[in-house]
Amino acid sequence: MEIKWLKRLAFLVIVIVFTCCKNGRQGISENNNLIFKDPALKEITQRIDKDPQNAGLYYQRGSMLHRMKQDTLALTDFKKAISYDSTQAAYYSAVGDLLFEHKDISGSLKWLQKALELNKEDPAAHLKIAKLLIYTSDYPKAFSEINTVLRRDINNPEAYFLKGMIYKNIKDTGKAISSFQTAINNAPQYKDAFIQLGILYAAKKDPIALKYYDNAFKLDTLDVSPLYDRGMYYQNQGRYEEAKAEYKNCILHDPQYPDAYFNIGWILMQEDSLDKARRQYDLVTQIAPDNADAYYNRGLCSEMMGKKDDAIADYKQTLAFDKNYQKATEALKRLGAK
Repeated sequence: MEIKWLKRLAFLVIVIVFTCCKNGRQGISENNNLIFKDPALKEITQRIDKDPQNAGLYYQRGSMLHRMKQDTLALTDFKKAISYDSTQAAYYSAVGDLLFEHKDISGSLKWLQKALELNKEDPAAHLKIAKLLIYTSDYPKAFSEINTVLRRDINNPEAYFLKGMIYKNIKDTGKAISSFQTAINNAPQYKDAFIQLGILYAAKKDPIALKYYDNAFKLDTLDVSPLYDRGMYYQNQGRYEEAKAEYKNCILHDPQYPDAYFNIGWILMQEDSLDKARRQYDLVTQIAPDNADAYYNRGLCSEMMGKKDDAIADYKQTLAFDKNYQKATEALKRLGAK
């Protein structure tokens, strides 16, 4: 079975060689503005143009594109790197990790297994396989993969982060907090560990959660989710004015963040400010036109305001995006709509 699998993988690599782009700029051409917006990306693309068979350059650019959330282009570059040098475990690990992030579990595993065939001690592959095992709730095997890495590198921050995720999932909050804190001690820029600590302390209604969210935002001001999380901390405690202030701060930094508008609308509904709440849901539908919850809540506002026709229209729109939205179905029956 293993020989057959390797033959299939070899065939896959051959296919990649012939289907990858023929020069350094072709993959990027799907979004040329990226080159001009980012000097580092422009510089490495120029280097690829001068040395189009340099696998390492494609891997570097792919990593850069992945950080910029240009994953289609990143995948092309990672595969291009493999086509020029199929001996590097890191290249296969990069493809496996990217596929995992996009929920292609079986596809991801194949690439990670190839990485381990090339380098049995590859920490990236072991940790990515651990992520897969956590996703499938196979925690004993996940711990085994993590500990394989820690035996060689006792200070690996991602290993401790993944341990923290396991402990969090099995409700061992104390060990989860300890693991995430160890990850930060070894990597003070580990944003995701700060966020997880914020989540755990927020669940305990401990205000130190706000500090962790603050630190996470300072590490990456383009990601406003920690500001949104601060709002949720206050909202879950019924401190609505403070929550609204946090959501408005979130919107100030990212006017296209729909969840912040949605939650302001929800709070306004609790405060019987139905017209204002409805306007917030309007904004959500403009930013995220397929948000079924926004249409339902806007319909609910309209129904409570006596605007039956508007409510029916929104409930029907809710079902257009989610045919199993039971509350919308019940609302239409309640209003006598067909």
